[in-house]
Amino acid sequence: MARRTVDTADEGNKRATVKEVAARAGVSTATVSRVLGGTYPVAAGTRIRVQRALTELDYVVNANARALGNATSNTVAFIVNDVTGPFFAHIAQGVEQQATAEGRLCLVCTTHSAPDRELAVINLMREQRAEAVILVGGAVRTPQYTEHMIKLARSLDAEGSRLVLCGRPSLGPGIPETVVQYDNEGGAFAMSSYLLSLGHERIALLGVEPTTTATERVAGYRHALESRGLPFDPDLVIPGRYDRESGYEMTHELLAKGTEFTAVFAVTDMIAAGVLKALHKAKIRVPQDVSVVGYDDIPLATDLLPELTTVHVPHEELGRAAVRLALNRDTNPVQHLTMGTHVVVRDSAGPPGTWHPGATQ
Repeated sequence: MARRTVDTADEGNKRATVKEVAARAGVSTATVSRVLGGTYPVAAGTRIRVQRALTELDYVVNANARALGNATSNTVAFIVNDVTGPFFAHIAQGVEQQATAEGRLCLVCTTHSAPDRELAVINLMREQRAEAVILVGGAVRTPQYTEHMIKLARSLDAEGSRLVLCGRPSLGPGIPETVVQYDNEGGAFAMSSYLLSLGHERIALLGVEPTTTATERVAGYRHALESRGLPFDPDLVIPGRYDRESGYEMTHELLAKGTEFTAVFAVTDMIAAGVLKALHKAKIRVPQDVSVVGYDDIPLATDLLPELTTVHVPHEELGRAAVRLALNRDTNPVQHLTMGTHVVVRDSAGPPGTWHPGATQ
């Protein structure tokens, strides 16, 4: 098939028109424009016919007209701290699946937990006219950061794009945003309450960072203690990163301090994996001596020994909902969604044992 060139100076070749594409696909020119612009929902079968016609006719979009028309690029941007963590990877899978179903490309960007880089990447995606910019996971909320995010949300909205917060709270009332959350605080409350129901009163909380995610999980933990009339002990709350190595280090620190505890609530499953390794090295049995629980319910949870009791987060569903709501906001007026979490009981938690710091194993 000969390529239709975009060089209008070449009189021997003419660029395919929207009208020709519409005739080939058996649709109206308005429908072709909707598929090209990606600003209005189109049935999947119709979109496929139009895209096939575009390919067969080798249609090339007039970039100058597109820029003047303020159209988006049919791209969904997925912005995440890193791509190695299972939590982010499974949400990314949901985003990619839904983006493909909606006829969009998915572009993954990483920030390495740097707020300035996150803002820079959002601006870059705005310049690239991404149809939706999806931020995943918690963030360190400062007044300056929030102010910048609000401005970006409004700028994206004015340009036909959308800021999507996935797994983090809203920027505030009246902001043009799509928010897809899960009951983060409720999950922490449920898990803490489960440990309390087993008889644990000295529950160490490991992996507290100054992010919205950790803040909500600490709030759920404190609420559970308060509901039982138990005090909040800051000595039981250990700051650290959300990875296996940090879990190991925090557990070593907890044991070295000689702090009394009967259970460990790891803020993530990856932290819990490090906790289990440190306790095993110290010859502390789980759950006979110390109970260990996590949060996220990533596949690793069932590979650990013992299998990890944890809080289930609907990762892929979060990703799919984030794309679906953002791309179809004209027909989906509800743009704030909170999904449920629940405790998954496995083998790593039980009643308090007789072990205590300094006991001979």
